[in-house]
Amino acid sequence: MLGGSALQRSVSTAMPTLPDVFEKNRRLGRGVNVLGYDPLWKDRTKARFQAEHFKLIHEAGFSHVRINLFPFRDSENGNGETIGEAYLRTLDWALDGALANHLLAILDFHEFRVMSADPVGNKGRFLSMWKQIAERCKERPGEVMFEILNEPHGKLTPELWNDYLRAALAIIRDSNPNRTVVVGPGFCNNVGHLGELKLPEEDHKLIVAVHYYEPMQFTHQGAAYAAMEDKVGVPWDGTPQERQVVTRDFEKVQAWAKEHQRPIYLGEFGAYDKAEMAARARYADCVAREAERLGWSWAWWQFDDNFIVYDIRAKQWVPQLRNALIPPTAQP
Repeated sequence: MLGGSALQRSVSTAMPTLPDVFEKNRRLGRGVNVLGYDPLWKDRTKARFQAEHFKLIHEAGFSHVRINLFPFRDSENGNGETIGEAYLRTLDWALDGALANHLLAILDFHEFRVMSADPVGNKGRFLSMWKQIAERCKERPGEVMFEILNEPHGKLTPELWNDYLRAALAIIRDSNPNRTVVVGPGFCNNVGHLGELKLPEEDHKLIVAVHYYEPMQFTHQGAAYAAMEDKVGVPWDGTPQERQVVTRDFEKVQAWAKEHQRPIYLGEFGAYDKAEMAARARYADCVAREAERLGWSWAWWQFDDNFIVYDIRAKQWVPQLRNALIPPTAQP
């Protein structure tokens, strides 16, 4: 049991920092994943996403973007550890565009497949690139946040991931001691694996990310990359039983969050565009409202590619999904 002076020191050093990160998570609010698979990273003249889209995202009622980064494939030296200057200039452009349009921005290190296939072989450049990104962004305002790695899995086991996230966080803290950092559990940020995530207790500037795509038979139907290209026509009717599954899964996360005093960010959820549109909208509404009920921030996967919420060619939102994610009564 803590003595009086020890208890006072504990409260004075730990507690004042807690409201800041919870407030930051509240400000994140509703978001959308952007830019991950856009050719602009290789050639800005071929970009699908344009500066005007940041403005459209804000005007639609979203409050943040999760910018998916693949710096490994765009490194200056092939498989080397140096991020090319052209890539970093595009990163600057994206952050400038988001901030100019009143959007918070999460820089998400999305090289999860490479890292999970060979974590040991890629650890050096993973940490080196985080050092470069952190140095590049150290003067950015608090509206810019870092996400250490999207969906660690495979050979990047939960135990190994706990070591890697601490190593990356230490590098980030060298140049960004007060930056809000997002980190999630192994097994692809699965909601069922939070218990294996070990965070440094002294760092209270962390937001914990989870992803949700249950049931996969519905959310990934027709997706070749998930080996479900022939499995289509799977319904999601929004029955009480279906909704209760979402509630049950989220309540377990909320219990963990309360125990560990960490805010929760639903960094990805969605339904592939081969699913029936009305079912996609029902699912989007259910998951988003459950997250909001619990005080979580969230980001739909994704803006304009296969889980599409905005049709760039037609220059318009997919109305059913926009209205499901942001109810008309809440739209600007």
